[in-house]
Amino acid sequence: MKKFLRILFILILGALGTGIYFKNFMNYIEGERIIGFTVLFGAFFYLPLFLYHRWKDKRLQDYTLSEENLKKMKKNNYK
Repeated sequence: MKKFLRILFILILGALGTGIYFKNFMNYIEGERIIGFTVLFGAFFYLPLFLYHRWKDKRLQDYTLSEENLKKMKKNNYK
């Protein structure tokens, strides 16, 4: 999964670079479309895959401020 995400990220950066090149040096409208589709793909496909990969096997309770965690913090003298 890690290699897949890295390759996908490189492809997204390449598509973004291609869109910027098209926008500046060739067809402005086509460049805008390429950039737009790249941003949409990154936001709706890559980002959820990345977040799933990073949060897999993690407990959300360890990162939330609950009564139990507050007691642990007070016990350890955190202010």
